[in-house]
Amino acid sequence: MQDLDIARWRFRTQHLVSPYAVSAREAVGSLLAVQAENPSQAAWAVASRTQNPDQADLAALLDDGAVLRTHVLRPTWHFVRAEDIGWLLDLTGPRVRRVTGQQLRDAHGLDERSIDHAVTAVTHVLASRGQVTRTQLANELRERGIRGSGQMLMVLLAHVELDGLICSGPVAGGEHTYALMDERVPAPRRLERTDALAELAWRYFTGHGPATERDLAYWATLPLTDVRAGLQQVRDQLGSFQHDGRTFWHSPGAAPSGPQEPRGHLLQILDETYRGYQDSRWLLDAAGDVPRTREAATGMALVDAQLLATMRRTIAHGRVQFDLRPYRPLLLPEIGALDQAARRYGEYLRLKARLTLP
Repeated sequence: MQDLDIARWRFRTQHLVSPYAVSAREAVGSLLAVQAENPSQAAWAVASRTQNPDQADLAALLDDGAVLRTHVLRPTWHFVRAEDIGWLLDLTGPRVRRVTGQQLRDAHGLDERSIDHAVTAVTHVLASRGQVTRTQLANELRERGIRGSGQMLMVLLAHVELDGLICSGPVAGGEHTYALMDERVPAPRRLERTDALAELAWRYFTGHGPATERDLAYWATLPLTDVRAGLQQVRDQLGSFQHDGRTFWHSPGAAPSGPQEPRGHLLQILDETYRGYQDSRWLLDAAGDVPRTREAATGMALVDAQLLATMRRTIAHGRVQFDLRPYRPLLLPEIGALDQAARRYGEYLRLKARLTLP
């Protein structure tokens, strides 16, 4: 088993190559959570894993509340199915909420009483107004004497989301809205902590594997002791192998064989292929061509499960353009694979697609 073999296996596990998930709902559920900081590109992260990428698929789930966009796992947004948000927040929310609480105190000067007052005000606004955008919510809070920068409001709302009090509402005029969690998920699924740790381990390794326990600890913001406790309960139901001094866990069965289609992918840097791991993230670059000094702030161009270039997506004048900056000279078949990826992305956006190289 080589680095490239594991990277290819992950692409199969994550439905980025055939067989795809049948729907956005299946894609989100298979991964358990999909990082969703950038809504438009995160929507493609879900759609690119489905048989027939369609913007309306995920949009309908978000409007209905079957999938939520809210803070969980780490201090950022994720798409999560409604049936998973309750137990997942119970398990991971408290540790992440300590981070947002510290930010509110240190960076924005709020004490515990002020934080509690602001949290109560947020829930009161939503109880009286229903689903509102962040701008509308900021105006309502200002009338209640709660002022602060846009950054403070963002951290505050994340803090309230992590407490399970609010989450995403339907999109209104292209904007994300907030709603009371009780209204969107009136009967959340709850699990005992030991059962939740077991389900987390099972869902992560079957949805992201092969991966290591340290990958999961990073992904879920949990200590290794918790990850190992969950893994201990399901290890007999998983496969594993040793590689580079680490144990990799995965769905039962042998590694997939044969060619993978499609070969090329254009994804945001926040995609689960990158953000879903930390300990073994750089299996995406088996040749060591990508500088480890800093993280690209744009996107990724990948061929055969390997990161070959940064990607910047621009939408203007009725087309979508993907500007690539390769880490090494690209071969003609690699360019062809990425050109096909651009066309598939363009079809999803219903725009003409163009790929550019220096």
